[in-house]
Amino acid sequence: MNYEAFFKLTYGLYLLTSKSDGRLNGHISNTVFQITAEPARMAVATHADNLTTEFIRKSRVFAVSALQQEVTLEFLGNWGFKSGRDINKFEKIGHKIGKTGAPIVTEKCIAYYECEVEQEIQIGTHVLFVGRVVDLDMLAGEELPLTYAYYRDVIKGVSPEKSPTYLREEKLAPETLREKPSEQDERHAKAAPAKEMKKYRCTICGHIYDPAEGDPPAGIPPGTAFEDIPDDWTCPICGVTKEDFIPYD
Repeated sequence: MNYEAFFKLTYGLYLLTSKSDGRLNGHISNTVFQITAEPARMAVATHADNLTTEFIRKSRVFAVSALQQEVTLEFLGNWGFKSGRDINKFEKIGHKIGKTGAPIVTEKCIAYYECEVEQEIQIGTHVLFVGRVVDLDMLAGEELPLTYAYYRDVIKGVSPEKSPTYLREEKLAPETLREKPSEQDERHAKAAPAKEMKKYRCTICGHIYDPAEGDPPAGIPPGTAFEDIPDDWTCPICGVTKEDFIPYD
């Protein structure tokens, strides 16, 4: 089977959020769709191991915020590649509490939908929640919604491992593999003169390290070659080490 066909399915990208015992959490979801109009119902799919799934199961409510197209990997990083068990995703993010108590992300989003769970269906590794829409509204009127195709092709993002669209590397065509750099690639990168400093791409989240920009928040000034970054430096988006970066042309 040609699994590349999955990339031709159309998706939006959303922030799926919920609450439990006074705590808030959420993650990126591309499996959100309307089922019926009257009464309005929506369905979302989320990995059974996700903290957000645990919150939805406890509170029986969830909210969906539709992301705007003009958003950065830096904004998406906490939502797609880090766990709410380790960080507070809402600490510095614009949001409000909805009618059900579920959090609604207002920053970088153009609309929201708030739901109460009516059905829960376990499907392999994921859980499908069907919810009755109790409130919805626009947050911005002019911006375009973010699609999965735009995320992959323009923002150059990849699917987190627990995403419904995540595919193991062996099922993908060679040109889409997230391969580790070969020994030859590493030797070539180390041999490159300073004036030809290469950009490097994170194979986990898609973040591009640009030597011209460096990573000032991490103490890496502009003009720092990737090879000169300390070995304990981590990706500002998903937190992996230099070993998960490959040369980017």
